[in-house]
Amino acid sequence: MRVRFWGTRGSIATPGPGTNYFGGNTSCVELTTANGDLLIIDCGTGMHPLAAKLMAQGKKAINANILIGHTHWDHIQGFPFFSPAFVKGNSVAIHGPEGSHGSLHHALAGQMEFTYFPIELNQLPAAITYHELTEGIHTIGSARVATQFLNHPAMTLGYRVEVDGVAVVYLVDHEPFSDELWRAGAEPGRIGSILHEGDRRHAKFMADADLVIHDSQYTPEEYASKKTWGHSSYDYVVQIASAAGVRQLALTHHDPGHDDHFVTDIERSARTLASQLGTGLEVFCAYEACELALDSRSNLKPFVNANPFQESVAQRCFHILVVDDQPDMVRLVVSALEEDQYTVSTAASGPEALRMIGECMPDLVVLDYRMSGMDGLAVMKTLRAKPETQSLPVLMLTALTDEPSTRAGFEAGVTDYVTKPFSIPQLTARVRACLARIKLA
Repeated sequence: MRVRFWGTRGSIATPGPGTNYFGGNTSCVELTTANGDLLIIDCGTGMHPLAAKLMAQGKKAINANILIGHTHWDHIQGFPFFSPAFVKGNSVAIHGPEGSHGSLHHALAGQMEFTYFPIELNQLPAAITYHELTEGIHTIGSARVATQFLNHPAMTLGYRVEVDGVAVVYLVDHEPFSDELWRAGAEPGRIGSILHEGDRRHAKFMADADLVIHDSQYTPEEYASKKTWGHSSYDYVVQIASAAGVRQLALTHHDPGHDDHFVTDIERSARTLASQLGTGLEVFCAYEACELALDSRSNLKPFVNANPFQESVAQRCFHILVVDDQPDMVRLVVSALEEDQYTVSTAASGPEALRMIGECMPDLVVLDYRMSGMDGLAVMKTLRAKPETQSLPVLMLTALTDEPSTRAGFEAGVTDYVTKPFSIPQLTARVRACLARIKLA
């Protein structure tokens, strides 16, 4: 497989003399399989030079699969300039996450309305199809593609592409689930020692990969003031990739405020950390025109998902119970969930919540950690002690981010955490991810 980077910048394109080396175009990566299948991951402004290259090859027909992580502008703004879509006889299959506000077609068409662009999406001559994905295993071209939701304030998919005896994993945009990566008393550097189930799931998704392409927009010092923005610092990425046995790590989605000198310093610090960890992980900061040839190996371990394909969330109706003794927080959460068309009930205390669950089982519980009387942990222990509620998904809201509190919640059976203060998009994305993992009876 051949991998080429056409855009490595995050948030906004940043051309100029200070970004000549690592590049100023927003995210776009080209994968070409041994039999010539073309997979394009994200279509930021880097898609324009990629399109020019494809057209210059003079092929009779171009058949492209585009995998979009999410529909924030820096990941789709290059699509209107993808010239193969303007040629009859070409085909473009667009894959992206289900669960954003509106369909993939709606999101892409929005930026091509006449107000913003002279040609509308429906006027493009190529055959364009849209495929909305949830978590699972998919076949795209000749590749086996696993998808998993990331931690970002929008429905965002990570992609693991397995083909030609190699695995390439693309994880942009994502931020840590927890302030603490390792459980106290556990040996750092092992997947089993990761504190938060979300971070552990993230590590398993990239395990044994030949190449991981990961968002690392911030330094550790910058990340402290950027929490909930949906991006990672390089130290988190290096540590989790090392624990996962990754061979090569490409740090990408460079901040628009970081010039080549700054990104070079990040690369140096990341390589030093990787060397200290001693796992043999090779680290570099992705740059435009960087091209890698990945050789097949017989010992590749395919990603195994307990649920190879999940049913559509959009086609299902869900009942969510919100449990909190703070009226303002309840109003905030209920308003956000009802806007996403969920049926929502509320309880102001732990005993009331247990009674309501006994009378009518919800699909998901959003539970506050700290409540007067019976707190969230006590509610969790009661739920997990009963066979009928042992597997009920529970999303806990908490301002407690220390390692003992986080560990206690997971030991009590919490499915996931959302840390206060949180943004509404962050909350609804995490709710949608939890619901996507619910099996139909």
